[in-house]
Amino acid sequence: MPPLKKTLVGFQYALLILGFSALGYCAVVVAETTLYQGWASRQLLKERAEGLSEPSQPRVPGFDVVLPPSSRMPPSKFSEGSVVGKIEIPRIHLSAMIAQGTSHQVLKEAAGHVADTALPGQAGNVALAGHRDTFFRRLGQLKAGDVIKLTTPGGQYLYRVRFTDIVSPDETWVLEPSSGQTLTLVTCYPFYFVGAAPQRFVVRARRLATLPQ
Repeated sequence: MPPLKKTLVGFQYALLILGFSALGYCAVVVAETTLYQGWASRQLLKERAEGLSEPSQPRVPGFDVVLPPSSRMPPSKFSEGSVVGKIEIPRIHLSAMIAQGTSHQVLKEAAGHVADTALPGQAGNVALAGHRDTFFRRLGQLKAGDVIKLTTPGGQYLYRVRFTDIVSPDETWVLEPSSGQTLTLVTCYPFYFVGAAPQRFVVRARRLATLPQ
């Protein structure tokens, strides 16, 4: 076999191995994420069943949440990777468990609660981060007025989107404490950028005190 042909054949085999390796890695990541999401969902249901006894209250169309939410406060601290709760946005078909922290491992398996920001049910700014190519890939479809539900072991909370914005990574105001009860969702932007995205997409919402009309 001519040397050039040998080189090309070897290159083809190398590409095949690389491709199968990439597919194998993706399969492992998907399996890990699915397993964590399932375990975290069961853990949240268990904690709510053990600790909650909600009175009967009005329902919100499209949600299984009731308002006003429980007055019980969630734990003030969670360890890295522990289950914080669940985020649901039916209009964009988003449903994901929330884990504490924003490490690579946490964001690979869940949406992450940013350390030192408020928790649902507490005054201040609840900040959640997620990957643009997994859990938060549809955030760009959100509009002002859309409703977001957070469920934690201590209660269920509704937020209405106020605005979305595109910011640079050094604009840390998005994580700063706020008056009242605010929710901030952050992901990388542009959504379909190859490599490390240069900007951040931000969703800012305010907790609802009354039933949405």
